[in-house]
Amino acid sequence: MIDKLSNQSRIIIATVLSFLFFATYNHFFIPKKEIATQQETKLEKSVKTTAPISSSTPIASSKVPTTTTQKKEEIIATVIADKYEIKIDRLGRISKFYLREKKYKDENGERIQLVDSELAPYPLEIRFADESINKQAFATSYTTSSSSIKVGAKGTQITLTQSLSGLQVQKILTFYPEGNYNLHVKLDSSKEYFITPGFRPNAAVDKYTFHGSLIKEADETLRVIKDGDAVGEKGSIAAQFAASSDRYYATMLYNFDTGLDVVISPVHEESPLLFVKGKSDLKLSGYIGPKNHKVLTSIDPKLTDVIEYGFFTFISRPLFKLLHFLHSMTGNWGWAIVFMTLLIRLVLFPLTYKGMMSMNKLKALSPKIKELQAKYKGDKQKLNTHMMELYKKHGANPMGGCLPILLQIPVFFAIYRVLQNAIELKGAAWILWIQDLAIMDPYYILPIAMGITMFLNQRITPTNFTDPMQEKIMKFLPLIFTFFFVTFPAGLTLYWFTNNLFSIAQQYYVNSLFAKNKPIEVVSTKKAKK
Repeated sequence: MIDKLSNQSRIIIATVLSFLFFATYNHFFIPKKEIATQQETKLEKSVKTTAPISSSTPIASSKVPTTTTQKKEEIIATVIADKYEIKIDRLGRISKFYLREKKYKDENGERIQLVDSELAPYPLEIRFADESINKQAFATSYTTSSSSIKVGAKGTQITLTQSLSGLQVQKILTFYPEGNYNLHVKLDSSKEYFITPGFRPNAAVDKYTFHGSLIKEADETLRVIKDGDAVGEKGSIAAQFAASSDRYYATMLYNFDTGLDVVISPVHEESPLLFVKGKSDLKLSGYIGPKNHKVLTSIDPKLTDVIEYGFFTFISRPLFKLLHFLHSMTGNWGWAIVFMTLLIRLVLFPLTYKGMMSMNKLKALSPKIKELQAKYKGDKQKLNTHMMELYKKHGANPMGGCLPILLQIPVFFAIYRVLQNAIELKGAAWILWIQDLAIMDPYYILPIAMGITMFLNQRITPTNFTDPMQEKIMKFLPLIFTFFFVTFPAGLTLYWFTNNLFSIAQQYYVNSLFAKNKPIEVVSTKKAKK
């Protein structure tokens, strides 16, 4: 019974890793165009009926007024920097945000645009609590201090002015080279209003990686609100930042000194839309662009919390820092992944060694185990008793091969999330045919190599199967893994391939050591009688 449990445990672990984890990704991974098509018709309608949220907190009970998205775009100002280009429309909003760096191109070779014209409202849109003022504000154009500006190293300023009946609104914006900006909103009389960082970017959306909103609270905790989960969410008082993001990009407002009062409104099938409650004299900062760790750190290290790794964030963050350090040493993200894998294998080797030795012992005991199973076939209690005695005598643990694997699973998931969410891998070449680690291997070389090394590792790994069906399932796993890894990013496939190579080396070493020392020599009772 114990022996069967050991085998079943190994099967469960293998199938969970292959079918549940990889099949889930493969099934739910949907290209951005497919989701964008669904959203184009639905979100536009939902924006028109934005519902106020109710809560016991003062800020959450504030009502964000509804409005219709302005179809006609009239650009009044263009902001150009080395890394981006911004278009500001007649309502003082950022209606377009183009990334100008070479690696940020879509599948058609066009510049990636982070403000989708169909997914309004746009960043910096203001909505007034007073209905009459709000209606007038959406019918009145802003004027600009300059129709075109070039962003300098120390920042460049532009002033947008809107003159309403009995109210003047000014947005004084200072843009910086990395995509961050300072915003000063000035009203000549006190009116309640709300300003938004805009709906999340729609450039890298799928159904596996995170897309939605994040709020860093005053107490440093991070609140994650996925698309579809906005209903019932309370607002926040004195939050440090309010951000909306897809897999690779984010738009956010932040103030680490006085904080932001954030209101959450559900739109587009209960997806979160964030607003910051304004004052007559409001100062805050913002950012639109890639969730690049180095860039965000240069602006403010606290902004790196917008890079969301999920449940295993506490493991993923240190692993990314290690990967980033190795990249600084090698100058290549591919080799950084290889060396990171090596270091992880070395750190986990004590656990791996115990598991491998346990599997060798069980294989050596296999003849005696089969003999006991045949002898006590009709008496499970006696069989379990004698098998326990056998394991105890030879220091073998039927679960010894499974426990190290279980302990390593969190590390694997953490690495997976790091390699899935690291925009640094986008456009990063490794060797020869791998010119972008963030997309699949175009020639399938890495997935095939991964499958072959997994097969070789399986061949030299000791097993103790008593059920032929279980053995057949295990033999098919390399093929199953290869099938799923075909569509995986090359960076992740490179990690798994490298991990297999080091596993083979470690297994070969342990097998040789076990054969040399011969800690177990089992003689069956039948041979002893002879």
